[in-house]
Amino acid sequence: MASPVSHPRSTRQTGGGWRLAGVAVAAAVIAAPFAAQAQEPETGEHPPGSDADLAAKLSNPVSSMISVPIQWNYDCCIGPNDGARMTVNVQPVIPVPLNDDWNLVVRTILPIVYQQSTAPGVPRTTGISDITQSFFFTPSHTRNGVTWAVGPVFLWPVGTEELGTQKWGAGPTGLLLKQDGGSTYGVLANHIWSYAGDDDRGDVSQTFLQPFFSYTTRGATTYGLNSEATYNWETRTWSVPINATISQLYKFGQQRVQVGAGARFYLTDEVGAPTWGLRANATFLFPQ
Repeated sequence: MASPVSHPRSTRQTGGGWRLAGVAVAAAVIAAPFAAQAQEPETGEHPPGSDADLAAKLSNPVSSMISVPIQWNYDCCIGPNDGARMTVNVQPVIPVPLNDDWNLVVRTILPIVYQQSTAPGVPRTTGISDITQSFFFTPSHTRNGVTWAVGPVFLWPVGTEELGTQKWGAGPTGLLLKQDGGSTYGVLANHIWSYAGDDDRGDVSQTFLQPFFSYTTRGATTYGLNSEATYNWETRTWSVPINATISQLYKFGQQRVQVGAGARFYLTDEVGAPTWGLRANATFLFPQ
């Protein structure tokens, strides 16, 4: 969760049409699951071990299934140069059974970033950003479809000088969700404070909020809508992207892979911030 340097935004109004397109995509994704529900009979939970069941489990951030999501993000119109940023997030999810009642789920995010020049005199940048790693303690069994998890989150300052914070950070993280048939909805949150690192770099105090909703059909198609909102308490600025995605589970030989794509638009209008973006992902599943 690196804090990129903000630059004044260009006066060119390039984001309006894309924001409208983003709203249209989000509306389509919201409507699609309801259309799918109307076309297929109510069957309750997906059959255990089916492709639809595995796809629904991927909507649970602390599912007891090993997965390796690789997520590509494109953000546009940053700074006065309207520069673009491409980020590939490698996000392995490793569940570790502690006993019959509890699991530890380790979620790691390693961002690989390419950013064009966003302002005159600012060079393009390529490298890695800091690793964010969460350790969720969660009950092994759900009640009435409700899952909760709590634990610590850590910021590891492995990023390059231009893309990292050069700070060690830690804080609490938590998750609450409910799964009902093909629907999954809930919220994931964390807060990270820096406690050590380069004294010449700014402190880190950042809140992350991710409300999410998804619907998985019997055909293992998942429609998703979420936000990945962050609030930087040091600069008092918000970033609130809305992501609308469609994903499909495939089987290549013995390997199951969920492939998806979507669009994003930003609700906030902070100076120098992106206005719209695209997303694609491939998630490799390793059911136990």
